Amino acid sequence: MSLPLSCFSVTLGPTFTPLVVVELTSDAKREAVEWLLSRIRDQQQAGGAELLVEQLAPAVGAQEKENPNVFVVGASRQRLLSGAEEVGLFKEFSDGSMRTFTCSNKHNFRDFEGDGDSFLSMAECQFIIKHELDTLRAKDETHVPGYAQVKLYPGKSIGTTFPLGLFVTSWIFLTLLSPDDIRHYYGEGLAFYFGFLEYFTFALAPMALIGVPYYLFDWEDYDKYVLFAVFNLIWCTVILEFWKRCSASLAYRWGTLSRKKAFEEPRPGFHGVLGFNPVTGREEPLYPNAKRHLRIYLVSLPFVLLCLYLSLYVMMVYFQMEGWALNVHDEEPTFWTGVLLFIPSVIYAVVIEVMNLIYRYAAEFLTEWENHRLESSYQNHLVLKVLVFNFFNCFASLFYIAFAMQDMVLLRQSLATLLITSQILNQFMEAFLPYWLQRRRNKKMIHKVQRRRTLEDREFPLAEQVRLEAEMSTYLGTFDDYLEQFLLFGYVSLFSCVYPLAAVLVLLNNVTEVYSDAFKMCRVFKRPFSDPAANIGVWQLAFEAMSVIAVVTNFALIGLSPQVKAYFPESDTQLILWTVAIEHGLLAFKFILTFLIPDVPKHIQIKLSRLEFQSLEALKKKVEQRLLDASPAL
Repeated sequence: MSLPLSCFSVTLGPTFTPLVVVELTSDAKREAVEWLLSRIRDQQQAGGAELLVEQLAPAVGAQEKENPNVFVVGASRQRLLSGAEEVGLFKEFSDGSMRTFTCSNKHNFRDFEGDGDSFLSMAECQFIIKHELDTLRAKDETHVPGYAQVKLYPGKSIGTTFPLGLFVTSWIFLTLLSPDDIRHYYGEGLAFYFGFLEYFTFALAPMALIGVPYYLFDWEDYDKYVLFAVFNLIWCTVILEFWKRCSASLAYRWGTLSRKKAFEEPRPGFHGVLGFNPVTGREEPLYPNAKRHLRIYLVSLPFVLLCLYLSLYVMMVYFQMEGWALNVHDEEPTFWTGVLLFIPSVIYAVVIEVMNLIYRYAAEFLTEWENHRLESSYQNHLVLKVLVFNFFNCFASLFYIAFAMQDMVLLRQSLATLLITSQILNQFMEAFLPYWLQRRRNKKMIHKVQRRRTLEDREFPLAEQVRLEAEMSTYLGTFDDYLEQFLLFGYVSLFSCVYPLAAVLVLLNNVTEVYSDAFKMCRVFKRPFSDPAANIGVWQLAFEAMSVIAVVTNFALIGLSPQVKAYFPESDTQLILWTVAIEHGLLAFKFILTFLIPDVPKHIQIKLSRLEFQSLEALKKKVEQRLLDASPAL
C-alpha cells in the first residue's frame, strides 16, 4: 500500500525528498516486488510512472520481524510540475485569476519562483504521486510475476493488485489553523469539512442567543414560539445559501471551482466478465446493469425496509418503558422515581447509536455487493441507505411524540435526552475510544510519539518515523463527520419551537468537535491523501432537504398548539387548511430566498466569465494564425 509521508526533517533518508511510502506484504515474492518497482521507475513513454523510489533503511534498533518491503517514493521537481499539468491543477495566475497550470506557461503563475520548489503544496505533491501510482496499468502481462493466480490484462490498474493505503500524522494543532492552512497540508476535502464545521458553529450563535431566554423564562405561550419558528426557518435557508457562497469562494481560491471532473476509472472492488469498453477502447470487467438493479430492488431495498421496521419496533418498546417509568413515578413520586423518568430515553439513545453503527456496516456490505462500477455511484447509494435509516432511527420517536401523542413536555424531555446522550457517545466513539485502542495496540509506539514531541528541532530518523506512523489507524474519510453534523442540524431545525435550547447544546458540542476532530487527525489516524473537492458534495443536498422538512415540521407543531387552535374553535378542517396554506407560503418564500441569493459571489462570476472570454479569444487568435500560416501554401 502507498502512504503519504509527513514533513519533518529526516535523517538516514534517500537521495531525494520522500513524499509517499509504498508498503507491500513482508512475504511478497522478489520477482513481483522488482516488477512493481521497475514500473514505478520506468519512463512514461514506456508505460511507467517515472518516479523515484528507494527501499527504506532499517529503523534504529530494528528487529527481524520488521517488514523489509517498505519503499519511499518521490519525484523530481520537473516530474511534479508535469504531473500537475496532467491532473489539471488550477493555480493563481499573475493577473489574479485561477487557471489550469501548464509547464510552458509556468513563469506567468503567481508564486512560481526559480525552479518552482515551493510552488506546489505538500498535499498537491502527494496527490500527484498517488495519481501516477493509481494510473499505473498493465501492458502485455497476463499475471503478476511470481503469482500466476493474480491475473492481469492490458490496461488493468496495478493499484487493484497492490492496494494503495495512506498515512502520515501531522503533529500540528489544527484548531489554530485556517482552512487554507489545512488545505495546504491535508487537501481540499478535509479543509472543506473543517471550514463547514467552523461556519456551522458560528451560524448557531444567533439561534443559541435567541433560544436561551425562551428556555430560561419557560414561555409556554406558543404565539411567541411562532416567531422563533419563523426565525428558525429563515435561518436554515440563509445559512445554507451563504455557505454555498462561502464554499464557492474557497473552491475558487483553491482552484477546484472550475476544475473539470476527471474521467472515472472502475473501482478497485468492481468485478465482472472481461469485455470491451467502447468508451476507453480497453478490455475491462463488465457487469450488467440489469443484474445490479435486481440486487438493489430485490435484496437491498427489502433489507432497508426490514431495518426500518426493526427500528419502529424498538421505538415501541421504548414507549412501553416510558409508560412504565411514568406509572411508577405517579404512584409514589420521589427524587429517584424522577430520575427514573430519564432512564428509558438514555437507554433508547444508546440503542439508537448501536443500531446506527451496525446498520452502517451492513449498508457498506450491501453496497459493495451491488458491485457499482464507479466510486461516485457507490458513494451515492451508500449515502442514501445510511441517511434514510439514520433519519428514521433518530427522529421517528420525536415525530411520534409530537404528532401522535401530542405530548410537548415529553417531546422536550426526549429531545434533550437524545441530543445530550448522542453527543456524549459520539465524542467517546470518535476520539477517546480510538485513542485508547491505539495505546492498547502499541504502547511502545505511543512512547516513541511522546519522545518525538520533545525532539522539537532535532532530526527524526526517517525509517523510525515511517514505521511509527504505519501502526496508526486508517482514516476512512469525512462521511461519519458530515453525518453527525447532519443529524445535529436536524435536532436544531426540526423541533425548535418546542426546545429552543437545542441550538445551545449543538453549539457547545461543535466547539468540542473541532478539537476532537483535530485530535484524532493528529494523534489517532494516518494522514490521508488530498481529495481535490469543489464543495461538500451530496451533503449540501442532504442539509437542504432537512431544511425543507423543518418547515413542514415546525408549522405542524404550531398548528397543534392550544393558542392557535383557539382561533378555530368550530372546525379542525379550517385549522389544517390554514396551517398548510401558511406552510406552503413559507416554503415558497424559502425557495424565493434560495433564488435571490446567488450560489457564487458576483466578483467570482465576473472572474470566471472574463477567463472564459479570454480563453475563447486566445483560441480564436490561434485558429486565425493557423489559417494565415496555411494560406501561403495554398
